[in-house]
Amino acid sequence: MLDNLQSYQQVLFDLTANYLEPLKGAYQRLGYLATLRQGSNGQYVHEQLASSYGEEAVNKVVAQTHEEVFERLLEMPLNAQKEDLGIYLESLPGTLTTKVKNSRERCPTWVPSRAPSYLKELYCSNLNVLLELLLDDTSTDLPNS
Repeated sequence: MLDNLQSYQQVLFDLTANYLEPLKGAYQRLGYLATLRQGSNGQYVHEQLASSYGEEAVNKVVAQTHEEVFERLLEMPLNAQKEDLGIYLESLPGTLTTKVKNSRERCPTWVPSRAPSYLKELYCSNLNVLLELLLDDTSTDLPNS
């Protein structure tokens, strides 16, 4: 059991230090973690970490980390979420309209599978409002014609 705990701690350290810490903000981290989940079975796969620590340990640690990042994002004040989302969107290629559309489509896939339904609803509701606010902000920044 102690070996498992040490292995999980090592996976968590490696995941955090090498993959999550370099990312800018909660939305980038949440998006990254969501991409590690396989749609067919819901398992989290990270080949580099799995080669060192094993698939089971990586799946458990990444799933728990995904939940923690998700919950921390929801604990942030909405103005901080808006700023973080804006930074995330700026890092993506394409027009703001395309980024917003893609973010809306990805919304359900970014929610951890074990998250309660009320948190899923809160997250998607917040995201939609924040995306609208960001769109409104850019439209008011445009010079009047």
